[in-house]
Amino acid sequence: MTISVNLRLEKARECLASAVQNAELEAYATAANRSYYCIFHAIRAVLITVGFSAKKHSGNISEFQRLYVKTKIFPDTFSDIISRAFYVRNKSDYDDYYVVAKAEVLQQIANARVFLEAVENYIGGL
Repeated sequence: MTISVNLRLEKARECLASAVQNAELEAYATAANRSYYCIFHAIRAVLITVGFSAKKHSGNISEFQRLYVKTKIFPDTFSDIISRAFYVRNKSDYDDYYVVAKAEVLQQIANARVFLEAVENYIGGL
């Protein structure tokens, strides 16, 4: 496994741990942000295995969906997980009046954990 893959997976793990810690502190907007970035760095880890790296989030997400979700390497539900995490992260980061609920954050953390584990298993099998 390349250094870049390992670095990106480590970033994803750190983001997941941070999401859990922030949720425990009731810092739900920060927890939502960190759970999204766990997923994002996991996506980047998979994509670098095929030599792909985009500058924009949308580029990484669309390429992941094209190469891995549409081809059924990862389940269709991953597309929903990515979309929801991206939406909540954007709303909680940029909308002054958006309040992310505890239940939403806990679900996002659970989704991020499932996503990261699936990516780690996939990369481990390469």
